[in-house]
Amino acid sequence: MSISASQPLFESSIPGIPPPRRGKVRDVYDFGDRLLLVATDRISAFDVVFPTPIADKGRVLTGLTLFWLNRLAGVVANHLISATDFGLTLAPEVGAMLAGRSLLVKKTEVLPFEFIVRGYIIGSGWKEYQLNGEVCGIPLPSGLKLADRLAEPIFTPSTKAEAGHDQNVTFPYVANHIGAELAGRLRDVSLALYRQAASLAESRGIIIADSKFEFGLHQGELTLIDEVLTPDSSRFWARDLWNPGGSPPSFDKQYLRDWLEKESGWNKEPPAPSLPPAVIDETRERYLDAYLRLTGSPLAT
Repeated sequence: MSISASQPLFESSIPGIPPPRRGKVRDVYDFGDRLLLVATDRISAFDVVFPTPIADKGRVLTGLTLFWLNRLAGVVANHLISATDFGLTLAPEVGAMLAGRSLLVKKTEVLPFEFIVRGYIIGSGWKEYQLNGEVCGIPLPSGLKLADRLAEPIFTPSTKAEAGHDQNVTFPYVANHIGAELAGRLRDVSLALYRQAASLAESRGIIIADSKFEFGLHQGELTLIDEVLTPDSSRFWARDLWNPGGSPPSFDKQYLRDWLEKESGWNKEPPAPSLPPAVIDETRERYLDAYLRLTGSPLAT
């Protein structure tokens, strides 16, 4: 794919506005009842942020989120207010910095779980299945292979850890914390979002093996928040390369993780090493390829 890289954004800063809360990837500006989410080009692996950005990564995450919010709007309300008008008077250079990577959204009461749907057995679900034949308390057939397609997608929530790894939990655990009615609604909505997205993606040559969704309550209404069906929140595989029994190549930072484990010599403890140009370029290409395949258009330069 030939597309020139934009200037990478490692962190954002808007003059005259209090500094943002910085996550691993996003800078979040709090305007009271609204938030401005800015997707930088930071990349993390093994819960550590790297000092080397991946150019255009934040624009891919924001562009794909908008793509899916538009197509899934009939399933559940979402928090989007605008992707172009942030209610701010901005200097041209600041406006250019935010363009294509920022969303003005409603502030919600965030629900304290990640709502994961799995259509294939891989990752932490595969590890759990190997131990006890279940994932998040859901029994699965014996004899499944790594990356096998499940007969039906399953709802497998997890905790949202402030630090370290999230932990898979059962549906009854979620229901006990937020109420059975809301938990049931979240399960049904998450499965509906996944099924619609997976069907569209497969028609464009991509398998969505699994995806996490996040929700909040806005004036009592269940609302889809954060990024949606991006390479950072989902596992995308090329349909023509999927073969149960092995881990298919993916359109996310799995390439980076593999390089870190096999070639970098890094011990997975901070500080993270700088990334060589070849790893940066290959990782970037995977994000851009996912965007092109799903949307049908290359990322705008």
